[in-house]
Amino acid sequence: MGEEPSLIEICFHGRGGQGAVTAANLLVNAALRDGNKGVQAFPFFGAERRGAPVRAFARISDEDINLRSEIYNPDIVVVLDEGIMKTIDVLKGLKEGGCIVINSPKRPDDFPFSDKYTVATVDATGIAIRNELLVGGIPVVNAPILGAIPKVLDRVTLESIRDAIMERWSGELGKKNAKAAEEAYNETEVKR
Repeated sequence: MGEEPSLIEICFHGRGGQGAVTAANLLVNAALRDGNKGVQAFPFFGAERRGAPVRAFARISDEDINLRSEIYNPDIVVVLDEGIMKTIDVLKGLKEGGCIVINSPKRPDDFPFSDKYTVATVDATGIAIRNELLVGGIPVVNAPILGAIPKVLDRVTLESIRDAIMERWSGELGKKNAKAAEEAYNETEVKR
């Protein structure tokens, strides 16, 4: 994304049960590990049920953050479920020259807005299935989608994301999630 501003605002769009809120929390944990001074993560719930649209937000800064509002003009949008784009305008408010990270087997060029924004795609669902990251048979894509973020945001490293994941989930589950994040990092395609 070129020269990054001091404050980076990120909006996660997903469905209940996919781990959007956990993804935002893990991202700011990783950002702290990478030396960012100010971080925030918080959810916005509508209907609180599995499968319902969910938004979560993260702020990362190299200085203290005093904002306490919802994020209306994100620098980065992260879409955990490509299907949500049919009913929700995930690009609403995205800053000019911003970035969108999409859980999709498609290529960045397949999206009509790829000439206006940086687009990154990764098949986080396929990676979650390969790594047996399922709850009730439904793929949980938060760890794989987090692995894509260091491809578009210099403030956070894959190593810190793996460390945050291993702190959140110990043992075999932590290893599976960390492996999924690493696979996603390696498989993410970016068009700037």
